[in-house]
This record gives sequence, structure tokens and C-alpha cells, in this order.
Amino acid sequence: MIIDKNYCMSSFLTFRYVARDDLTFGDGIIHKGIEFIREDKKYGCSEAKEIDRNLRILLDKRDLSQAAILLSGGIDSGILASYMPKGTKAYTAMNSNPISEAEVKRAEKICEKCGLQHVVVSVTWDDYLECMDDLMQSDGCPVFANEPQVYILAKKAKEDGAQEIIYGDNADIAFGGMDQLLSRDWTYEEWIDRFTFLDPRIVLKDPRDVSEIFEKYRTRDNGVDIVKFLSEIFAMSSSGAYINAFRLLNINYFDPYSYLKMDIPLDLERVRNGESKYLLRELYRMKFPTWEVPEKIAMLRAADIWLKDWDGPKRDEFKEGCVKELTGEQKFLVYSLERFLNIMDL
Repeated sequence: MIIDKNYCMSSFLTFRYVARDDLTFGDGIIHKGIEFIREDKKYGCSEAKEIDRNLRILLDKRDLSQAAILLSGGIDSGILASYMPKGTKAYTAMNSNPISEAEVKRAEKICEKCGLQHVVVSVTWDDYLECMDDLMQSDGCPVFANEPQVYILAKKAKEDGAQEIIYGDNADIAFGGMDQLLSRDWTYEEWIDRFTFLDPRIVLKDPRDVSEIFEKYRTRDNGVDIVKFLSEIFAMSSSGAYINAFRLLNINYFDPYSYLKMDIPLDLERVRNGESKYLLRELYRMKFPTWEVPEKIAMLRAADIWLKDWDGPKRDEFKEGCVKELTGEQKFLVYSLERFLNIMDL
């Protein structure tokens, strides 16, 4: 492993993880990557009924008697809830985000329909602070705002006796979610600007160029293979957040959507006309025919509220006053990065 702290810092701010597995923040620090399911091991789906059948096959193979499910009020986990045994505990986070209460109510409605026990878990900033350091030390990398919330939910489920967590992170990637990112054909330069979570040049005194990662997905017409980029780069950070939390808790986990793929090309026009995940929307209507299909909401965090009055990092690697114009999510990346550097003594 090559030590290159500045590159790793820039990569984390850009992609939310270190996108090169040959680099590390420091001596003895190893970022644990994840292995994706091989394409030839996935179940192909071309219509909603096939997704339904394959999800049932995948879940029927598992002993769900001591499993719990992470349940938002959205399409993906709502569908999974319909396959869980009656009485299964379903865990939903409640935090200071104003939308959180509505999300909890939708999850409660799903539990009533499916006969599940709904467990609402209050998530506070103090809860984040309590687990962040362990998560970062476990993974050899700073965390982004999803990871502590997943850990807090899964920890509660394990304390309640669950031995496995069922969740639905990979549905967006498999079936054409991420509609804002798929909304149009981007030029290469536009895509770098659109996807980057936080431009390292805004906050770091000595940022590194990480465009080599983007370059792998540039097409001959100066565009980007967006679907491949999302299924590899975005998926690594998104899935990694869940898996690091589960690994630290030493609890089994299973995302059925990670074993599914579309057998036919994604209809981008349908996605761009307001039908993201159109096959899953159809399946949701099959499961809950009288309900309105909920629109996509990213995992709700309250970073805007929690970090509203944070003055920004104090370490020398960061520019003075660099967080003034940042969103809450971006502030969290900077906060997490500085905290990681401090606890790892870098």
C-alpha cells in the first residue's frame, strides 16, 4: 500500500470513499472494500412479475425467523417488507429532519399492511458521535452521513435479538433509480461537476487531482457511461456504508436487490419522464394497489440542523472558513474527515 494522505482526502471528498485500493491515508490503515455479486450470478428481470418471483426465491432460501428489516417509507424496502414473516421487526429512523416524521408514518402504514412490528429508533447527533470513531477505525476511512444511521438502526435490531438484517440498498442501481443523475446525457466535464460530492479545491489547501477515476468512464464522444459509473463508483460508497456498519456489529446482512439485474436495457426516456425504477413502481402497485407510489427520498439525515453552527475545521490541511457556503451533507464530509485525521493521529 502506498501512503498518500492528500490523495485519499481528495478522493473521500469527491466520491465519499478512497477510490484507489492501492492507496492509504497512513501506515497500517487499510480501507476495507466490498465485493459485488458477479453479473453471471444475478437473476435477470425484464418485468415486475419476474422481480417479484426472484425476490421471493431469494428470500425463501433464507431463515428469516430471526431476521429484521430496515424500513424507510419508500418503494424498495416497502416491497421487501411484503415478503417478511408476520411479526418481523422493522426498524425506521426518526431524526431532526423535517421530512422524517412523514417517512416514519409511511413505514408504519407498510407495517400495518404486512403484519410487521414497527420499531422507530430516535437518532440524534450524540448517537452519531458515539459510534463515528469506531466506524472510521473499523473501515480505515472517514464516514459519510448514511453510515452512523445504519449502524444505529442495526445495533438496535441486534440488541432486540436479530441475527440478520434485510435491507434494500441496491435497488436504485439495479433498476434505474438515481433519476437526477440519469436525467440527461452529460458531457464528461459536466458529469465531474454534477457527481462530485464536494470539490476538494474548496476546502483543502493541497488538493489532489482525482480525475483519473472519472476518466475510466469517459466515452468517445466526450460523454460518460453513467450507468456503469453508478454501478461501480457510486455503489462502492453507498453499499460500503451499510456493510461497514454491519461488519462492525458482527451481524449477518442480505440485500436481495444486489442479486438482481435488468435483462433488457434501461429505458432512460421513461426514467427522464418521471418513471424512475419503473419496474419496481409497477411491483409496488401490485403489492399495494390502492396506495400512491412514494417518490424517491434519499436516506434522511439531519446534517443541515446538526452542523448549522459549526465553524469548520481547525487543522492545517483545511482552508480557513471553508465551510461557510457548504450544505449540511458537505459539512459532514469535512467534519468526518477532520475527525478521522485526529483519531488516527495523521
